Amino acid sequence: MVRRDGLWKLTQLRELMRNVQGVREKGIQALIVNGEDAHQSEYSTERDQRRRFISGFRGSYGTVVVMHHAALLWTDGRYYQQAMSELDPPEAWTLMREGLLDTPTIGAWLASNLPPKSTVGADAVLISYTQWMRLHSILAAAGHCLLPLLENLVDKVWADEQPAPTANIILPQSLRYSGQSAGDKVRLCRDAMREKGATMLVVTALDAIAYLLNWRGSDIPFNPVFFAYVILTLKDVYVFIDRSRVSQEALEQLKNEGVEPIFHPYEDLYVYMKELVNSCTDQDKIWISNKSSFALHALCGDIKKHTDITPLSVMKSIKNSIEIEGMRASHVRDSAALVKYFAWLEDKIKNTNECITEISGATRLEKFRQEQAHFVGLSFTTISSVGPHGAVIHYSPTAETDVPITDKELYLCDSGAQYHDGTTDVTRTLHFGEPTSFERECFTRVFKGQCRLSTMIFPLKTKGNYLDTLARESLWSVGLDYLHGTGHGVGSYLNVHEEPIGISWKPHPDDPGLQPGMFLSNEPGYYEDGKFGIRLENIELVVPAKTPYNHKNRGFLTFETVTLVPIQTSLLDVSMLTDKEIEYLNNYHVKCLEVLKPLLQGPENIQALKWLEKQTLPISR
Repeated sequence: MVRRDGLWKLTQLRELMRNVQGVREKGIQALIVNGEDAHQSEYSTERDQRRRFISGFRGSYGTVVVMHHAALLWTDGRYYQQAMSELDPPEAWTLMREGLLDTPTIGAWLASNLPPKSTVGADAVLISYTQWMRLHSILAAAGHCLLPLLENLVDKVWADEQPAPTANIILPQSLRYSGQSAGDKVRLCRDAMREKGATMLVVTALDAIAYLLNWRGSDIPFNPVFFAYVILTLKDVYVFIDRSRVSQEALEQLKNEGVEPIFHPYEDLYVYMKELVNSCTDQDKIWISNKSSFALHALCGDIKKHTDITPLSVMKSIKNSIEIEGMRASHVRDSAALVKYFAWLEDKIKNTNECITEISGATRLEKFRQEQAHFVGLSFTTISSVGPHGAVIHYSPTAETDVPITDKELYLCDSGAQYHDGTTDVTRTLHFGEPTSFERECFTRVFKGQCRLSTMIFPLKTKGNYLDTLARESLWSVGLDYLHGTGHGVGSYLNVHEEPIGISWKPHPDDPGLQPGMFLSNEPGYYEDGKFGIRLENIELVVPAKTPYNHKNRGFLTFETVTLVPIQTSLLDVSMLTDKEIEYLNNYHVKCLEVLKPLLQGPENIQALKWLEKQTLPISR
């Protein structure tokens, strides 16, 4: 039996690269492999984990370039440590640390390192139009060619061991939670289409499709979405999906909400879209996001295109009143589950000899969440990390890496859940013993950054990118930093990372600006490789701010924190805090106690309630 290790996979892939048909006589000189699916999803199914298959790297972000004598992975600061430990075999790979000043982009590196007149291959179905065109421009300027391959070479290496596609049942998302009918959403999309002069809207993002139809699925782990495409015209709604997967309840709800779609098989999208494109006149315009695949854009041919993000992207980011109340309620219940977990964990560590590990702790936390109303599942794999593991920003414990949670090291727990009425994501860092003075200082500076961002007042439609430095200011002042974004959008029983908004040192090109009703994370951190990691994450709701003035009626905004889990005051160096920061934390803890106390009544919750009361005691200098 052939041993299919990392080197074998690279060898097989390179042989296929040499034999790509119709490319001069030397095949292709480089192959680009990402981990996305045909919908450019951040998270993907086992079947679409091509980047992981060929490289061994298990992170959710990164791009692989395979050449005949080199293999490289580009990924960002969340995954540097993880990638170094997972690339297979390590000696065959070069890690390109994206985000560092001396790391070239993929295009720039290829342009400098390819032989003259080289051909770079990629699966055009799996790469967005924006990424494709950017890479094409750089390569063409250097005399190279970017070629859309007719078949996926990684799939050929994977062969019959590649997992089967997922095709789970699709259920309705009740108006009780969605707050707006699918019919109303279709009408708003058509209004936007008319405004832009578009006669056809192509929707490929899975969360946008789930939002539009008020359906939810489970095709991708942790994300309540399903594989489908939607094409919306001024008259019809075309849904490309295996209709047998759609429950009768989902079909009936959609009809009751004023939408009677025309169904086609999922695999027939390209055929029917080509027919629709061919029927377009010179006056017609197709609205298709730059985030959609290059392959779909290529189908549009010479037809005029409008390539902004779809109206659905902004619509789902701005939650309606029902969604806002659902998000608030789900975060209250979720916070109660976290309080139960941390109270239980501290008791086990301090008062018993029972060994609680990263994995058994995460399992217990999930149990506490399962006890909450409207629970569906987790929103991502729990990051339960002790000491040095906390410095691996997206660490996930395995049987091989699992270690006990003790009172000797920092414990970072980043977790979240999906509820029918909302999606949660919260991080707390705790120490159950005596932290070092440096750990206290770092923790305090991270808290100061979170407080600074949470209390900021800013003009309506300010881009999230402009707020990022607020969370880093205290760290930067002493030469510290973190290599990930400060905040991401959060869906309403949808993806825990929701485009197009975010708060990051990297600009979000499609960010429409912050507006009331948006939910974002606020999660500064600090990480010492090989020692510890610190992160504090709350979810914030954008709300109108009360200001004495309103210059030119612009409107000003601020944040309302909906996460209600105490921050460990014993980890703070209170001497470093301002009066305003102390007041902010004391007020936050008063709210945590007031809101969560009614949920923690009864003899089974005595432990959690006592812990909550202790953790929310006011602090002072």
